Amino acid sequence: MAHYTFQMPVTEAQVRQLRINDTVTLEQTLFGIRDATQIHLFDRGRNTKFDLRGHAVIHTAPNVKKVPVSAQYPAGYAAVCVGTTTSDRMERFTRPLMTQYGVRLIVGKGGMREDSKVAFSELGGAYLAIIGGTAALETTWIEQIEDVDMDDLNPESLWRFRIRQFGPLLVGMDSHGGSLYDTVRAHTEAQRDKVLAELGVGR
Repeated sequence: MAHYTFQMPVTEAQVRQLRINDTVTLEQTLFGIRDATQIHLFDRGRNTKFDLRGHAVIHTAPNVKKVPVSAQYPAGYAAVCVGTTTSDRMERFTRPLMTQYGVRLIVGKGGMREDSKVAFSELGGAYLAIIGGTAALETTWIEQIEDVDMDDLNPESLWRFRIRQFGPLLVGMDSHGGSLYDTVRAHTEAQRDKVLAELGVGR
């Protein structure tokens, strides 16, 4: 296991260093994205003004408050609570995020499935996991909401956050076919079969 600190954006080579169980801390920039954002990008043909190449996106619809635009709040928003949502339902967007926009890292909770694992392997990406219930801590890692796009979808806008020491995050899926979710699932099934056998109960 190793720890990496990435100044965003990153290269494919940097991402391919990562292996499951490594940890990563992100610096500088992180983009917030969620279901509606991606539906509009990929199903309804909208575009974003942001350059996402080499960047990380986090699955979130942050709780924000509208404030006057200032040097401290250039987008006119202050972060109240920026928590991470479950990634699984956004499975179908992993490949287009990578192929069309150049995204390298996805931050979320709960893991993703086989199609994402294949996309990470083929294109050079990784999934960085956050434990559920840590929104208050995550919010302290966000220094500023720098900009926002597609804000008619608020709170599922496309957010650009300035971050500092965002992590450590656990590498849950890597670009080498590794998935902690597969490992845990296989271990759980093996333990279940063992316990059932000891009890004399068939599956």
